[in-house]
Amino acid sequence: MKKLNTIPKEDGFRMPGEFEKHSGTYMIWPERTDNWRLGAKPAQKVFAEVASVIGKYEAMTMIVSKAQYSNARAMLPSYVRVVEMSNDDSWVRDCGATFLVNDKGNKRAVDWKFNAWGGLVDGLYFPWDSDDKIAQKMCELEGVDRYRLDDFILEGGSIHVDGEGTCMTTEECLLSAGRNSSMTKEEIEKTLCDYLNVEKVLWLPRGIYNDETNGHVDNMCTFVKPGVVALAWTEDENDPQYQRSVEAYEYLSNETDAKGRKLEIHKILTPSPILITKEESEGVDAVDGTLPREEGDRMAASYINYYVGNGFVAVPVFNDPNDAKAIEELKKLYPDRKIEPIYAREILLGGGNIHCITQQVPKGCSNE
Repeated sequence: MKKLNTIPKEDGFRMPGEFEKHSGTYMIWPERTDNWRLGAKPAQKVFAEVASVIGKYEAMTMIVSKAQYSNARAMLPSYVRVVEMSNDDSWVRDCGATFLVNDKGNKRAVDWKFNAWGGLVDGLYFPWDSDDKIAQKMCELEGVDRYRLDDFILEGGSIHVDGEGTCMTTEECLLSAGRNSSMTKEEIEKTLCDYLNVEKVLWLPRGIYNDETNGHVDNMCTFVKPGVVALAWTEDENDPQYQRSVEAYEYLSNETDAKGRKLEIHKILTPSPILITKEESEGVDAVDGTLPREEGDRMAASYINYYVGNGFVAVPVFNDPNDAKAIEELKKLYPDRKIEPIYAREILLGGGNIHCITQQVPKGCSNE
C-alpha cells in the first residue's frame, strides 16, 4: 500500500466519528513488565476480556509480539484474530493508524509520528520505534494507502471528532513542549483541519488531573454524537480535578461546533480518587527511562475513557459508587447500544483505559 503525498482534505477523505459504523477494532497485547505489574498477567486478563466483549459485536484484531503469540492465542477466544507484530507497548489508540473515509466509502489512513507522549522531553518510555511503525503495518493489513507525517507528532487519544467538521483536543496536550514545540497553535490547528478534514477545532484548556499523557482529551470529554458531548465532572471543589472540569464546561458552553450548533453537555462524575497501592507498585519492574509507578500516586481515572462500537459501549468501571451513575447516564446517552461495563483498574495502572487500548476501523469498502 502506498504512501501518499497529498492532503486528505483536498482528496475528500475525513475521519468519521467513533460512533459511526465500524468494520473492526485493533488492540495490542500488553507485556512490558516496567509498566504492567506481575509480568503483565493481570493486565492480559483484562485485555482479553475487552477483546472478547468487542469481538462479539465486530471484527477484533489483537496485535501480539513474537514472544507472547502463543500465550495470547491461548487466552483469547477463537473469534479474535491474532497478528504477530513487534511493538513497544499496548496503546494502539495513540500509535495506531487514524482511518479515514470518503463519500464513496473508500478508506485511507493517517500515520502520525509517534514519540511516546513527549519524546526525550517528557516521554514515557524509550525506545518507541516499533510503535511508530504500527500504523503503517495496520494500513498494510487493512489494504489502505496512508498519509505519513514525518514532522508532526500526534496520538489518537489527543483528538476526538464529530464526523461533521469538528475536532476536539486540549491545549495542555497539543501545545506541550515534547510534541510540536516548533509550531504555533495556528499551525497545529491547520494540520488537524487538513488531515482530519475538519473545519473547526475546539481547544479545551486541560485534560484529567495527573494524566501522564499531558491531558489527552479522550479521558476528559467525548462526542456522543454531533452536537452532544460527555464531560468528566466532579462536585468536590477541593479536588484538583474540579477546576479543570469547570474550565472545560465554561469553554464548551460558550462555543459552537463547525455547524454552528451550541453544544449539549452531559456531566459524568469521575470515580473517587484511585491511588496506587503498595502491592501494585511493588509488582512493576523499575527500569531507567520509564515512568515509575509509586505507592500513593493518583491515577487518572475517568468513565469518559469508554469505547463506542457497533451496538455497544465498553465502559471502564472501578468498584466505585459512581460506577452505577455513569452506567445509567450512558444508557440514556446511547439508548440503541448495549452498555458493557468492564472492571478496568489493571488498565488504569498502566496509564490509560479502554479507549486508549482500542482503535476503530470505520466501515467502508477497500482502498481505491
